[in-house]
Amino acid sequence: QVQLVESGGGLVQPGGSLRLSCVASGFIFSLYNMSWYHQAPGKERELVASITSAGDSTIYGDSVKGRFTISRDNAKNTVYLQMNFLKPEDTAVYYCNARMKVFKLTVGDYWGQGTQVTVSS
Repeated sequence: QVQLVESGGGLVQPGGSLRLSCVASGFIFSLYNMSWYHQAPGKERELVASITSAGDSTIYGDSVKGRFTISRDNAKNTVYLQMNFLKPEDTAVYYCNARMKVFKLTVGDYWGQGTQVTVSS
């Protein structure tokens, strides 16, 4: 029932751009905070960017601040990650995450299967 499907990854040269998309289904998208995480081989998964359910607030990891932009379109059940000025260090699998909490209780936590981003010359 619940699905998060990422797309838009690929091979890009340093300094280039990519836009990732994540299309959600099977839950009330507009009630969930959305995030992008990435994970490189041998590294732990880390937060790239998050956006609130209404799209009125965002946060970014230090490594991408000023280069990446997260956005969402609740009418399309889609969250985006615009990635500019890409660096080889951005190479990783990028995962879409949907999460809702009530007080300290996580009532929904969904993950996509990921899309590979490779930045190389």
